[in-house]
Amino acid sequence: MSGKRKMSSFTRRGFIKASVAAGGVLLTSNLVPLSACSANGRSGEETGEEGHTNNPSGEVATVYMLREISPRSLVRIYEALGRSVTGKVAVKLSTGEPGGNNYLKPELIGDLVRKVNGTIVECNTAYGGGRSDTKNHLKAAADHGFTSIAKVDIMDEEGEISLPVKGGTHLKEDFVGSHYTNYDFTVVLSHFKGHAMGGFGGAIKNISIGIASSSGKAWIHSAGTTRNASEMWGNLPEQDFFLESMAEAAKAVADHCGDKILYISVMNKLSVDCDCDSHPADPQMADVGILASLDPVALDKACVDMVYNSPDEGRKHLIERMESRHGIHTLEHAEAIGVGSQKYNLVLLDA
Repeated sequence: MSGKRKMSSFTRRGFIKASVAAGGVLLTSNLVPLSACSANGRSGEETGEEGHTNNPSGEVATVYMLREISPRSLVRIYEALGRSVTGKVAVKLSTGEPGGNNYLKPELIGDLVRKVNGTIVECNTAYGGGRSDTKNHLKAAADHGFTSIAKVDIMDEEGEISLPVKGGTHLKEDFVGSHYTNYDFTVVLSHFKGHAMGGFGGAIKNISIGIASSSGKAWIHSAGTTRNASEMWGNLPEQDFFLESMAEAAKAVADHCGDKILYISVMNKLSVDCDCDSHPADPQMADVGILASLDPVALDKACVDMVYNSPDEGRKHLIERMESRHGIHTLEHAEAIGVGSQKYNLVLLDA
């Protein structure tokens, strides 16, 4: 599809208004149309279309899944990935905007965070609200219980640094919190759900906008036009350019980390709105499970496929949100620039 989409004024500016106010069953998924997948989430044993991919390794990624959402399952799926953390560990998640209640709860994630001896990391927002400065952001983290399970580091408290973007169309650099280089390994712990601007939020969004400094968020949202948050909303690009900028920022982080990163996504409380919304819509789709991969593109694609393949009629709301924002284009561009592959094998650990 063409990159000539412009978001409606409701979607773009309505968002800011709303925000402020190992073993298992092996399944196969590929670049087949989502409608071609069966309702139970399986595409059979066939590999479908070969589909071009710029995944540098040329390999089909592995995505692990557990249907049970529990502290034990989070630890189990981390272990299934087979990539042990080393050194000082950053756990990137959303601390949740004050007023919202769909974010991943400390009682769910605490065992995993403690197992990896991680520090919860975040950066300040670019849209006002209750997490736009470090003092209030730390208060929100404490109020939501995160400081009771680990240290919380607002990584742009003391500024930002630039990471190069290789092969980007809109961005040549990505601005992240200056503390990020203090960490040796990153555990990307995402809450997969809808998003008013991106269509959905998962691993790619978490390492792009999530790790970006406040001004870096403005840089991504404006597709490299401005780092001034107050100017961001007057410099919004065509929709696909914003999505492509998210993918390019994600590539900067993935390249920086190399093999010192892994990705886990929890598909619960599946609202059409993100955890950065202070008044998110109630979830209208049943919980799905926990998915994990070493490839963020494959992980997000698997989560998207799970929504389409769900027998829950409530999926239509999340599908509408993703399609109306052309959310899949983020993964198309991420694959094209070498962040990962949309082709994956799904391993069900609790089948």
